Amino acid sequence: MSKNKKRFAIMVGAGFVPAINAVVKGAGLAASKLGWEVTGIRDGFEGLLNPDRYPDGGLVNFSPQMIENLDPAAGSVLGQSGRIDPFNVRRINELEMVEEVDLSDELLKKLKKEKIDGLISVVGGMGLSIMYRLHRKGLNAVCVPRSVENDISSTAVSFGFNSTLTLTIEMLDRARKAAQSARKIAVVEVMGEQAGWLALQSGIAVSADAILIPEIPMDLKNLAERLKEKISLSRPYGLVVVAQGAKIINKNKKKEKVSSLKASLSPLATDDANSGYVIHSSGKAAEMVATELQLLIAEETYPLVIGPWARGGNPSAVDRQLGMAYGAGAIQAIKADQKGVMVSFIPPEIKFVPLANAINKIRTVSADNEFLKIADSLGIYVGKEGN
Repeated sequence: MSKNKKRFAIMVGAGFVPAINAVVKGAGLAASKLGWEVTGIRDGFEGLLNPDRYPDGGLVNFSPQMIENLDPAAGSVLGQSGRIDPFNVRRINELEMVEEVDLSDELLKKLKKEKIDGLISVVGGMGLSIMYRLHRKGLNAVCVPRSVENDISSTAVSFGFNSTLTLTIEMLDRARKAAQSARKIAVVEVMGEQAGWLALQSGIAVSADAILIPEIPMDLKNLAERLKEKISLSRPYGLVVVAQGAKIINKNKKKEKVSSLKASLSPLATDDANSGYVIHSSGKAAEMVATELQLLIAEETYPLVIGPWARGGNPSAVDRQLGMAYGAGAIQAIKADQKGVMVSFIPPEIKFVPLANAINKIRTVSADNEFLKIADSLGIYVGKEGN
């Protein structure tokens, strides 16, 4: 390998997002133009740490022809991994017990052995923190922000969000038609534990009656009054979009009191445990809001959960373009000797943000956000005073 010829690797973090191949193809095409080699790591870091698990090896050496023929809309050519944290890898010890071990040094040694000059990682918020730690240990890391909730700071649009938004809108359209046909109020939960972008933008697109997001606590009594004003004999239905992490105030508290001692000794005795959402919170917000509204307005409601289903489906045209741009941008970062950075799309430019400035932050909906003003102008209730 010549001195100026580089070899870099691409890995994909945990969690499925459509059009991952677009990032790989964008990076591969940009690298080929520079005469660089492209290598993919299967299933996060698994292909590098445990290559024996793969009949064809844990690395994929992309030829220019393979990159040229790669379908951006197909499933990820590099696979997925449930966990990508090399600092806490689960292993079975000599006592046949599960323990977590730090394999970060081993990972860096294997990258060096493979003569990899840099690593492009398509990761979410937690993955960014992991890559920052690896960068602090000497890894030349360039990250592509990937989030279906668009909650990664320092970038306007995370890769994967637009595809999720598109599918969520399609499913909300169907929920609205079902509610109209059944003459009921549909309370539909979408992803968004800490940020309400998906609920807000999809709710606007389908002209929802109300949108509940984590950033604005919602008083259900006020919401009930708004729905009463809208529901009539000529319009006997409604649509409420609820983010998974929506904050509710003035909830009905008629539940069995559990003593603090009993709760500490038996967590399953708490109210939240009895609700059936101790481990998986998906569906909790929709069911709670639907139940409370039905008591307040005496109209039949039904909860629906889109949740993780919106991760599937075909990638949107925007994400296919953005994926190619992010991949090519990562190569430009390496070419410019930018290390420990995240590729950021700040329209109309692609910029490089230090990982230290991108981690441990959540991109949330601000109180003066333009989308909130749009919702207000459309008559959609979002819980703000005067809305």
